[in-house]
Amino acid sequence: MNVAADTSLLAARDLSVRFGGVLAVNQVSFDVRRGEVFTLIGPNGAGKTTVFNLISRIYTPTTGTLHFEGQLLSDKPPHDIAALGIARTFQNIELFENATVLQNLLIGHHIHRGAGFWSNLFFTRATREAELAARLSAEKVIALLDLQPLRDTFVAGLPYGKRKVVELARALCTGPKLLLLDEPSSGLNVEETEDMAWWIQDIKNELGITVLMVEHDMSLVSRVSDRVLAMNQGEVLALGTPAEVQAHPGVIEAYLGSIDDVSSLRRKVALA
Repeated sequence: MNVAADTSLLAARDLSVRFGGVLAVNQVSFDVRRGEVFTLIGPNGAGKTTVFNLISRIYTPTTGTLHFEGQLLSDKPPHDIAALGIARTFQNIELFENATVLQNLLIGHHIHRGAGFWSNLFFTRATREAELAARLSAEKVIALLDLQPLRDTFVAGLPYGKRKVVELARALCTGPKLLLLDEPSSGLNVEETEDMAWWIQDIKNELGITVLMVEHDMSLVSRVSDRVLAMNQGEVLALGTPAEVQAHPGVIEAYLGSIDDVSSLRRKVALA
């Protein structure tokens, strides 16, 4: 896959996070380039979601720095992250269940509302124009993700797979430069995962949004990722293309056990 540009959008340098006596992330460094899909992989407890929480400002690094478009993220409060151009989905879906799909998407767009209290109260021209712009933006995302039949459906009545898509749509409605996807295929069936792969590619290629993803499904990782960073026990194991990282001995050992164990397993499979 070709990367649109070689300039860094997000730069992590020597990130470490300690919770009491536990070192959850240890000296992790990487760059996310503009226009790429960059994926974090690793077994459970590797520190992937902790890195996401650092970028989202849910956590503050014990040591190290994070820069987004040259700005130091640790200087920013969590509620300013979306306005900078960073959006995120979560492993546990966070939606307003008693609102419709469209209403959830419009909520995502509200960070761009510049109208003040009195303008909103009297529904001035500025407010009307802002409402129209938000609606047009939401409709574009609805069309991109094939959510037209569900536009006026309450989220509480949607199956899990559709809720995942709605959460993705709401993140897109914030107009991000960087989209953080936390295990986007988790809980999805094969067909839904296939759709998710197409949408991630469309988000990158059609919308020009850079994607940073945490994912366990290696088929999805291989299909959509430009580069992959493998982690284990809070540290970097390997960085490269999906094929390079999956072939790395340290990555194989982290997922399957020692190299001797893997060789033994292969011999048993061959004899079966």
